[in-house]
Amino acid sequence: MDYLVFRLYGSMASWGEVAVGESRHSANHPGKSALLGLLAAALGIRRDDERQQAMLSQNYRFAVKQLSAGQLMRDYHTTQVPDSVGKYRYRTRRDEVVMGRNRLGTVLSTREYRSDSLALIAVQADSDALASLPELVEALRKPVFHLYLGRKSCPLAAPLAPLLITGVANLMAAFDSYPVLPVMPSGEPLKGWSSAMPERDKQWLSLPELQQYYWDGKLSDLAAAGPDFDPDKVQTLTRNDQPRSRKRWQFSPRFEHFYQVRAEQTKESV
Repeated sequence: MDYLVFRLYGSMASWGEVAVGESRHSANHPGKSALLGLLAAALGIRRDDERQQAMLSQNYRFAVKQLSAGQLMRDYHTTQVPDSVGKYRYRTRRDEVVMGRNRLGTVLSTREYRSDSLALIAVQADSDALASLPELVEALRKPVFHLYLGRKSCPLAAPLAPLLITGVANLMAAFDSYPVLPVMPSGEPLKGWSSAMPERDKQWLSLPELQQYYWDGKLSDLAAAGPDFDPDKVQTLTRNDQPRSRKRWQFSPRFEHFYQVRAEQTKESV
């Protein structure tokens, strides 16, 4: 099977969950809506293009290998925006603060971020997908729009390094075939580097002994049946991150599988 695998690392990231009241929570790993938004930005699909967005949200399946969830950060956020006055439009921020100073309303919120999070993403595409995997590789190397990790204030801190991995049996094999350490712009690993991450980097990123996997599709998509993969230990979670309308910010529930395994067992299970 063929997979597109790339990495997501940032000094700050925010993977939005259901927003209730003043709290804006972040998941510990990127959801489907965030990953589709990343691909859409790379391909140059605008958020208000409902047809293209709907086509993109179909025929792709995602998997996440969480190497580090990062440290949780909370930001007490304050904004002031004046309400509308008929058909009048505030052209600049100065207009809002000066001309609309008597109509300013204050909005308070608490927003969560993940600091130093690192994840590998695997993408599968059906034959009738909007863009093929090789086309996605090129788009991620030369994106049309700016890419960020959940919020515009969370830019990438390392290149995505997209790599097309072909002829592997399952998702775990695809993840194990991806070099975590630096790669060339072409996607090839740097010569002289081991595919294993150095101990100092593991400590710096606080990499856990248990590696976590999240994926769409069937349970068997992660790994072939074997002594180290126990389907009975797979959990099925529900996330509200299947886009229905990007323009109106509407999402539907989606089922996602979760499995964790000790790092030294991953290569033995495929």
